[in-house]
Amino acid sequence: MDSSLPPAEELVLVDRELARLDARRAQLLVRRDWLLRVLYPQAGPPQAAPAPFPVPPRVPPRPEATPRSTQNVLLTLGGVLLTVAALVFTLVSWGTMGIGGRAAVLAAVTSAALLAPVALLRRGLVSTAESVAALGLVLTLLDAYALHRVALPDTDGTAYAAVASAVLAAAWASYGSALPRLRVPLPAAVVAAQLPLPLAVPAAGGGVLAFAWAALVTAVLDLVLVLRTGGLPVRVTAGTGAAALGGWALLTGLALSVTGPVRAVPLLLATAAVLLLLAARHVPSAVASAAVAGVAVIAAAGGVLRPLSADAWTVPGYALCAVAVAAVALWGRGAAGAAPSGGRFVPSRGMRHGLAAAGGGVLALGVAWALPPVVAGLLGPLARTTAVWSGAHGEPVLTGYPATAPLVPLLTAFVLAVVPRLWARCGALGLVWAVLTALPVSLGLPYAVTPVLQLVTVAAGLALAVRPALLTRGLPAGKAAPDGTGEAARAETATVRGGARPGWAPRPRATAIRRVAPEGAVGWLAYGLALGSAAGAVALGLDTRAATFGVLGVLAVLFGAVAVLGTGGRRLTGAVGAVLAAAGLVAAGAAAAPLGAAVGGLVLLAVPAATALAGARLRRHPVAVAVEGTGAAVGLCALGLTAGRPALLALALALGGVVAAATAMRPERRAVASWVAAALFLLATWVRLAVWEVTTPEAYTLPVTVPALVVGVLRRRRDPGASSWAAYGPGLAATLVPSLLAAWVDPSWVRPLLLGLAALGVTLLGARFRLQALLLLGGAVLALDGLHELAPYVVQVVGALPRWLPPALAGLLLLAVGATYEQRLRDARRLRERLGRMR
Repeated sequence: MDSSLPPAEELVLVDRELARLDARRAQLLVRRDWLLRVLYPQAGPPQAAPAPFPVPPRVPPRPEATPRSTQNVLLTLGGVLLTVAALVFTLVSWGTMGIGGRAAVLAAVTSAALLAPVALLRRGLVSTAESVAALGLVLTLLDAYALHRVALPDTDGTAYAAVASAVLAAAWASYGSALPRLRVPLPAAVVAAQLPLPLAVPAAGGGVLAFAWAALVTAVLDLVLVLRTGGLPVRVTAGTGAAALGGWALLTGLALSVTGPVRAVPLLLATAAVLLLLAARHVPSAVASAAVAGVAVIAAAGGVLRPLSADAWTVPGYALCAVAVAAVALWGRGAAGAAPSGGRFVPSRGMRHGLAAAGGGVLALGVAWALPPVVAGLLGPLARTTAVWSGAHGEPVLTGYPATAPLVPLLTAFVLAVVPRLWARCGALGLVWAVLTALPVSLGLPYAVTPVLQLVTVAAGLALAVRPALLTRGLPAGKAAPDGTGEAARAETATVRGGARPGWAPRPRATAIRRVAPEGAVGWLAYGLALGSAAGAVALGLDTRAATFGVLGVLAVLFGAVAVLGTGGRRLTGAVGAVLAAAGLVAAGAAAAPLGAAVGGLVLLAVPAATALAGARLRRHPVAVAVEGTGAAVGLCALGLTAGRPALLALALALGGVVAAATAMRPERRAVASWVAAALFLLATWVRLAVWEVTTPEAYTLPVTVPALVVGVLRRRRDPGASSWAAYGPGLAATLVPSLLAAWVDPSWVRPLLLGLAALGVTLLGARFRLQALLLLGGAVLALDGLHELAPYVVQVVGALPRWLPPALAGLLLLAVGATYEQRLRDARRLRERLGRMR
């Protein structure tokens, strides 16, 4: 074996060799056993030859149930049956015995069931003792029921149940403490202990509030058991009871805080105190307990404020309380860099997180309540119900909504602005924008103020889009976090080379954690919000002519400033916005003239002309493409406006062609602009011819053919190897094919004659310069044109001949062709070779 291998690879080879040797040894042992049986048959009957591979021994079927599970099922079933029998005896067969007999039977059976586990535990039969003890506990319930029915029939059932549950809880707890190996009595005692206080309240005539206090006190006792008791079943049972009864108390307090806040405040504060104590003592549940405690405190404080203020201040009051709780959570960390385990107000991190979650949750609900005015302020102007420039304004919406709604997102924005996190800053920015959007709806601001406020919002958003650092101060820099892939790779290589890495160890995966750049996130969010406000401002500005010009002018300046001062994608979108705003101004000016839609389209062509000029000045600037592309889109809209008047459409197409041709003079735009210019000039020519009611197809095709042939000549000069089909085929086909179709339906002789002469000239040029496209296209058109001219005479001749003559001539023709078939094939092959040598 090669010992120069690394230890890892050598270990793999050794394992493989040992496995092969083990398999071979097993085969040899089976063969040896067969040979022994053949040589010594007295040792047993001869066996058949073994299979070439060893057969594994048969494994007996595994039992589906273990002895312990079988035992538990039997014991449980027996306990259930005995319990059912006891119930039947108590409820059905009770009346057939006298009072003494009944008491004696129940006392004897109960005593036996409670004493039997003592003997069973001594013998080590723990499961059996558990089943018998459970039966004994059920019998004590039946004893209590029987006592009430026989000895105390006039006692109030609820009061008796409260006292009986307390007695049973104490008895079961004593029984479980005396026999600690039994797991059922102590949890059963905890369950029974949940009932005395809640049942005593209705027995004493208490109401809902008293019942909630009883549930809270019982929950506190359960929490004491959870924190002081070491047994898991007892802690789980007590924790479940505490959650159920404490939750009932909290829900009762929250419901009463709406209808009777003065009565609910002590209950809510007591619940919050209990939960905060639990959060301080029990770390795993600190976050949840503190969160629920925070909700209780906010509900109590908000309930106190409700009678002191109008209904419009109800939700802002709760939001203010939530801000106070969140402030406690934020300041609870103490002075800069306080230890996670201690703080100024709140002692643990879990409690701080819980209180912050409570305040944030209530604030989120308040923000959701304040959203309708925001939606109305954003989408209301877009749902126009009045005519443009009519001077009439839309009816106000949400007139009955509280005017204090914007205060809730404003308070939430204040809280988020204090948190030094990117998501918090973005949330604060969005909420401030929501406040500015909702103010016109909530306060019922006049029309003159609303567009101004929206433009201020746009300006603020664009300013943050250009300089997002104003809002990202104090945030960690957004960059790719070092992932250690280089160090991990080097360590992996060194380990493998050194032989320390085992063959089964997986290779470490390279992971990279990247952070979002704060400036980019804030900048784009601000830009998007500004666009939303800009759309609303434009929609509002359409009510009056002056507002339209004012809004569009301001937007053009603002977006132009973004195009100049911004960076990256925001600069490009700013340039697009500036061009669109300028186009809107031009369109508004044309509409105000009034010039009509078609003339307005002509005027609107000034925008692509200006953007083309600006692109020529900017050259390699990043915004050049965006400016020119937006101008081209505006030009398409202008052409659409002139479509109703073909004469003006032709003029607009021609002007667009001029702009595109001027753009094609620039080397970086020549490839696209030249084709656009040619298409626009051609469309302008066709539209003008249609306006003049010209139906001659050559008038439409020659403007295509002549430039195409010129381009083909220039291409052949630059590239002599270019195919004639690519250079001249499209141009020739553009005229010859439509003219041929027109000649076939034209009764006059002028068109066929001129077409024949043109086709003849093309064919001769193809033969002279050995150009395949000219020769074939010209020859085909010449032949078809000649066939068209001979067709009437052929028809006359065929009509004058006898009926049998055409078939006879066709037969003779076929005979002649068949006789000279080989020669014709040779001639056709030579013709094909000659055509193939042409370009």
